[in-house]
Amino acid sequence: MSARLAACNLALFLFALASAAPPALSQQSLPQSQQAQQPAVAVRPDFGEAAGNFQAGLFMQVPISPLAPGASPARPIIKNPAQGDQQATTRGMQYFISFNCNGCHADNGGGGMGPALSNNIFIYGSEPENIYLSIYQGRPNGMPAWGAVLPDAVIWDLVTYIGKLSNEPNRQWGRTFAQQPLMPDVEQLPSQQTTTPDPWSGTRKFGFGQKP
Repeated sequence: MSARLAACNLALFLFALASAAPPALSQQSLPQSQQAQQPAVAVRPDFGEAAGNFQAGLFMQVPISPLAPGASPARPIIKNPAQGDQQATTRGMQYFISFNCNGCHADNGGGGMGPALSNNIFIYGSEPENIYLSIYQGRPNGMPAWGAVLPDAVIWDLVTYIGKLSNEPNRQWGRTFAQQPLMPDVEQLPSQQTTTPDPWSGTRKFGFGQKP
């Protein structure tokens, strides 16, 4: 009888021991030396959401390719917060020079090591939100990612200025040349002669033998 009682007591003791779960490993505090070695969690860029201008994740819906399966999805409505600011284009021009954007894209966005910005042909889209993302994220083959360096308002000023650069007057300028009548009959002023946030507004009579 005593042997059976001892066996029951031993079973109850083992059951109680197994039921006492050890503390979770994730809840145990690490020594201070090991805590310092833990990688810091990267902060997700908000693409302007922190300023309250856009809904969360709206920029993730901006297409950078004209290709889409089936029907083309509707583009998200993203408004340039600098639109309507009379000084935004002037500030953008100053930033364009200060940050050496013209070192790759040339003065007035004529194109050099970097693609031309003086027409409405953009590899990753010509809408303001596309240009914003190209500046913020960077692009292959040499375009730096400025999002971690420049404030959101500065990027939008650059977008506004680039919008002026790319506002090419297609109807007036045309794409072909003719001597009689002379077409086009005007050419854009060289950047060495004028500095303006709207370079397409500065023209002069086209001199025969010179390429516009």
